[in-house]
Amino acid sequence: MIFCTQCGSSLHEAMQYCSGCGAKVDPPTWSRTGPGHPASQRPVQAHSPQARGFGQIFGLDPRVAFLAFIIDLMLNAGELATMGLIVPFSVVAGIGLGYVTYKTQMHWYGDDKESAKIKAVILGLLTAIPTALPALLYVPSGVLGVFHNLRRKWSHT
Repeated sequence: MIFCTQCGSSLHEAMQYCSGCGAKVDPPTWSRTGPGHPASQRPVQAHSPQARGFGQIFGLDPRVAFLAFIIDLMLNAGELATMGLIVPFSVVAGIGLGYVTYKTQMHWYGDDKESAKIKAVILGLLTAIPTALPALLYVPSGVLGVFHNLRRKWSHT
């Protein structure tokens, strides 16, 4: 297990940024010693939602939001054309989209496992609902994700 040297959060080696403090994740910014290990140099503080930022908490990776929008459009058109006969297919598509969201949010957006799981379940459920109204939630989250990614990119360059 590896940990951020800035804040002590556990990290995945594939992550580009720490989900706790937003520090760039590369070999100089992580260590194999955890928060309770005697070799840790800094005291570890729990991250509050304010420390992670609004964009990290409520944002979706823009690619996920776009994929969800396209899948939802296709499913809603099919449900309308078949008068609801493909609703079971929507549930399966929602589960698949949830899995893709979980992996994407962790590896591309920098979410921790818990945040990625919550976003994946919510997006999967919204996709399985046979209406276009969920787009009112995930499209703004994707736009928020664009601004979050740009802000993170500008602050780390």
